[in-house]
Amino acid sequence: MRLNIVPACFTSLLLFFSSHLFAANSCQILVNVTGYTAMQGSKDLTTFNWLAFNKGKVLSIGRGNWPKQFQSCHSIDGQGQFLLPGLIDAHGHVSSLGNEMLRVKLRGVLSEQQAVDRVKQFAQNNSQARWIIGRGWNQVLWLNKAFPSRRSLDATGIKKPVVLTRIDGHAAWLNSKALALAGINDATPDPAGGKILRDAKGKATGILVDNAMNLVAKVMPPNNRIEQEYAFDKAFEHLLSLGITSVHDAGVSALDLSIYQDRVKQHKLPLRIYGMLEGSSGWLNQWLEQGHIQDAEDYLSIRSVKLYSDGALGSRGAALLAPYADDSDNSGLLLTPPDKLQTLVNQILAHHFQVNVHAIGDKGNRMVLDSLESAYKKVGGRQQRNRIEHAQIVALDDIPRFKDLDVIASMQPTHATSDMNMAGDRLGQKRLKGSYAWQTFLKQGTIVASGSDFPVEYANAFYGLHAAVTRQDRNNQPLKGWRVEEAMTPTQALISFTLNAAYAAHQEKVIGSLEKGKWADFILVDRDIINGNPQDIWKTQVLQTWIAGKLRYKK
Repeated sequence: MRLNIVPACFTSLLLFFSSHLFAANSCQILVNVTGYTAMQGSKDLTTFNWLAFNKGKVLSIGRGNWPKQFQSCHSIDGQGQFLLPGLIDAHGHVSSLGNEMLRVKLRGVLSEQQAVDRVKQFAQNNSQARWIIGRGWNQVLWLNKAFPSRRSLDATGIKKPVVLTRIDGHAAWLNSKALALAGINDATPDPAGGKILRDAKGKATGILVDNAMNLVAKVMPPNNRIEQEYAFDKAFEHLLSLGITSVHDAGVSALDLSIYQDRVKQHKLPLRIYGMLEGSSGWLNQWLEQGHIQDAEDYLSIRSVKLYSDGALGSRGAALLAPYADDSDNSGLLLTPPDKLQTLVNQILAHHFQVNVHAIGDKGNRMVLDSLESAYKKVGGRQQRNRIEHAQIVALDDIPRFKDLDVIASMQPTHATSDMNMAGDRLGQKRLKGSYAWQTFLKQGTIVASGSDFPVEYANAFYGLHAAVTRQDRNNQPLKGWRVEEAMTPTQALISFTLNAAYAAHQEKVIGSLEKGKWADFILVDRDIINGNPQDIWKTQVLQTWIAGKLRYKK
């Protein structure tokens, strides 16, 4: 037998050239685009007109003719469209989005009666439903701005329990059947951190605020796994069509986590999930002991916990340092008592998990800042990049504390334009100075990570980008913007939905920008959101969504 002996040095050369030839032949290059991306360490955007990627990761970006090593790459014509890094929604509720798409849709209804009519139509079309469940009503949009009543739902003749969640998820409207099943009557006391609204005669109206909603949640039939899987499918499909390549899921249940983990193993998770575990779950201790969850391809990352300090502004549940300007006997609700919040923050940080706390009112925000400051002294954890979710109304003295404590402001730009018609009524003009203060946070060096809070708001990140830049609604009102001094520049806004959001998830080294070695997550859109007319940003259409170099959506 004759043996061919090949010198080791020659073998190395063969491997070198063959591997580079393989890479060149299998890589792809997207050309004829106008691209924008942030780069780590820069406050400006880098522009480019070609993007080369291979095996799911970015090889290079550039302008003009692409280098010789990419000449053999399979080229894709971007047809002159605009290319952006995949958008990251830093605060959304994935299962709630999917479920909302399958239930009574009440977003935008302009009266109590219009909401009732939609409930009747849904009940007629879904006779198999055990409960009639919906979401999206907002009494602030109604002429009388008054909370609705169980009586209008009872008048429909629907015999099934009806539970309709307010758009912000912090109040629910029930019929008498649902109240009875929840064990709520006129004498039922308000639970801690919640309120059962009553009329002048002391009778329950059917409105439950914040923790009072738990009374009915306990008796509502939960989704089974099949229903939850279907809800996820609907949500994923919708998000991909909007150019969302990663979501920070704000409140992952045990069932959600199980589904996510199974899908990752089966390579069936179509976009990236950064999950915040439910801090109220009975599984919390076990989850913390098990430690972080991270898959090799960065589709699933679990290293944070979601907590609540207070309620929401629209339902007057946001905790304020002084009473509401339009309700002098009410200062809002603390959903978690200060001592319990402190215990949870200490526990979570001691296990090296990130703490992400919902806080909307100035009192709620201060309580979170105080808890983090105390925890740092006792257990450490500053390096976990802890976050306040929403950070909507912050006392002026507390804004610098975000920087001092290295707290990320996880904010949702469309909240400002949705709330601007009632925020002044709720707060008065003085407290507005520390409200929705994006530019103030950015100027002091605080990281602002942007999201939508879907399904409270629409999941369309371009609505958020538009609101961030113009401080206007989609009718371009008010003409000069609302408190426009707090608007972001287009560059700041894009960074907040990409690289800043990635940083807020400890992922800035793998996603958030189109830098060499990062995952090739990008989208093609039909207009220039950086140098075009800012008032048209919300009209942007996503043409293609790519994740790890794979086309996941095409319009």
